[in-house]
Amino acid sequence: MKAILVGFMGSGKTTVGQLLAKRLRTTHRDLDNVIVERAGKSIQRIFDEDGELAFRQMEHDVLADALQHTQGILSTGGGTPIQPANYELLRESDVPVILLNVKPETIMVRLAGDNQRPLVKELGFDGLVGLKSERDSRYHGVSDVEIDTDELTPEAVVDMILDLAQLRQKRRHVG
Repeated sequence: MKAILVGFMGSGKTTVGQLLAKRLRTTHRDLDNVIVERAGKSIQRIFDEDGELAFRQMEHDVLADALQHTQGILSTGGGTPIQPANYELLRESDVPVILLNVKPETIMVRLAGDNQRPLVKELGFDGLVGLKSERDSRYHGVSDVEIDTDELTPEAVVDMILDLAQLRQKRRHVG
């Protein structure tokens, strides 16, 4: 695998992951999409019918499998690093983990009208601020690189990731 993207909902993980994979001519996997494929039902239905515990176990199993078998770019779900077992998997991974950081104000703008994320409407702005605040230490704890995406286009984020990767490679060859 070339990179793992983490961050709060609305940070751009899926969009950036797809663009990055295209630029690197590799594959992109979205962890939530893999879960939906394996379960044969939406994440909301998994929560409703099987409960959060079942979803989190499936998320862990899919993450562990993806870390072993995915060759390209992996975009995680916003809650993936929050679970202790997932946190450890991400911290122990040899693959660079990139945090796409975003301010709550930007999240609200980016997700306005998105009916696929009932949590946004349920929590409102103050609830999102609180949830993001709770999760931030976990995101920072697993990440090797952090990029603030608020003022950047997805293409600019991809350029930054590629620039950072080139610098890292140059250091390896120089040192």
